[in-house]
Amino acid sequence: MLGIVTAGIAPGLALLSYFYLKDQYGSEPLSIVFKIFVSGALLVFPIMFIQYVLREENVLQGLFFEPYITMGLLEEFFKWFILFYMVYQHVSFDEPYDGVVYGASVSLGFATIENIFYLFANGLEYALGRALLPVSSHALFGVIMGYYFGKSKFSVDSKYKWLWLSLFIPVLLHGSYNYILITLEDWLLLMIPFMIFLWYLGLKKVKKARIMSANHFKKEQLVFEKPFISGK
Repeated sequence: MLGIVTAGIAPGLALLSYFYLKDQYGSEPLSIVFKIFVSGALLVFPIMFIQYVLREENVLQGLFFEPYITMGLLEEFFKWFILFYMVYQHVSFDEPYDGVVYGASVSLGFATIENIFYLFANGLEYALGRALLPVSSHALFGVIMGYYFGKSKFSVDSKYKWLWLSLFIPVLLHGSYNYILITLEDWLLLMIPFMIFLWYLGLKKVKKARIMSANHFKKEQLVFEKPFISGK
């Protein structure tokens, strides 16, 4: 039992630590990151219940609806909701890269509990595959969502466009991941290039978010120094 719990938690904590330590302008308060992680973990229970009811009632099932709507949209919307209402206006969200940290946190909280349940049901031998596919994919969906949250909060205009993309793009990617996994017989042949693309896209967003944070702090420093330079 302890081995399963450890194997279930370890990938999520490792990935969260990686994205957390990438913050170059002051790490986020661990209490807030932990709260978002736990909130993501608790999402598993209502989402599992809703998905169970939809499956039993044969609602929104099929080759398109199940991967994109009852799984992709449902899961990503709840994560998006947590980020929007818990951290979007929070004082600790003070640079664009923070969105990446919070996005990864809520997604990895969800993925960690889901992973533990799966390993209890199916066995420890699936731990490596789960770490490489579902856990890391959830992390990257969250990173991409958080990147657009950061774009929205710190953009002068187009805030609603970035907020819309912060939901739409993770749903599209998550649905595509599910579609490959559920509907294709030789799913691994397509999943490998898809995961390579997902990692490329996620790390590219991380790099862009760090650049945006650097520019944000440069602007703040110039605003702060301007009165002193002008002698006021």
